[in-house]
Amino acid sequence: MSFLQVQNLVKRFGSQYALNDVSVNVEKGELVCILGPSGCGKTTLLRIIAGLEKSDSGKIIIDGKDSTYLPAAKRNFGIVFQSYALFPNMTVMGNILFALQQKAKASKSELELRTLEVLRMVDLFEHRNKYPRQLSGGQQQRTALARAIAISPSFLLLDEPLSALDAKVRTKLRGEIRAIQKQLGVTTIMVTHDQEEALTMADTVIVMNNAVVEQTGSPREIYGSPATAFVAGFIGSMNFISNEGATSAIRPEMVKIVKHDESYDFSARISTIEFRGPLVRLFGYLKDTEEICVDVSSQDFDILNLREGALMFLQIPQEHTLSYLNAMGKAV
Repeated sequence: MSFLQVQNLVKRFGSQYALNDVSVNVEKGELVCILGPSGCGKTTLLRIIAGLEKSDSGKIIIDGKDSTYLPAAKRNFGIVFQSYALFPNMTVMGNILFALQQKAKASKSELELRTLEVLRMVDLFEHRNKYPRQLSGGQQQRTALARAIAISPSFLLLDEPLSALDAKVRTKLRGEIRAIQKQLGVTTIMVTHDQEEALTMADTVIVMNNAVVEQTGSPREIYGSPATAFVAGFIGSMNFISNEGATSAIRPEMVKIVKHDESYDFSARISTIEFRGPLVRLFGYLKDTEEICVDVSSQDFDILNLREGALMFLQIPQEHTLSYLNAMGKAV
């Protein structure tokens, strides 16, 4: 049995669905990312799992127990918010100790030892006597994470924990969070709108859109075999090509540029060239209406001598092509 079972959740705000018959399973010890655009229902789902919001119908089963009506205080989870939510008048150590004192029944010395243990785990031991205003954003978020895991929760909820940080810190911290999660083996559910976070951190990705689950799978499955046109377009970059009433989709890295005297499927005049370090992304138009983008290595770009305004001749390998019923349909 899965550690967490979400069964047929429905939540409305007025006449608007926030969740429309949503069901997901989370296995013990895994890190699951709920991914989707703003307003798709992912934060509402997290809040209902936490008991901070009530559903209109459906069930929440936690570790085999029907917890649908269980108060948040009795669900034994740790939570980390985007905004850190630290007490500004308490030191790093004080913030963690305070959380422990609310949950754990132990002596002061035992609580202090636990606090120091988690501070070392998140690499904040040397900053234990600082106040939040004296910390960087990354250090504040590590403090919030330490506070959440100090209570040894049954599961951990992360609500857009990295979105307030700059790109370099975000990349570093997502690796640290994943390492700590693996070390503890704590079941973790993270909400994010950042596809790169989901693909690099998660064991399982749940893609949501318009209050429903579009697809659930491993990062490789979600990227390589998107079940719907929405997932295909939302995860990574995707070319959609209309041809005789059907819509085909192919990733930019799978399109092959060939010489003009070789067989090719389409030609496109290059409109824009984007240098992206190890690769170059080329944009052009098929039939003057459909944009296509193609990724080539920087080395191949130099060899092919490509430039804006030039024609590129493209092969579309069928083995790397997906077909969809329509712009919003499922793969066929």
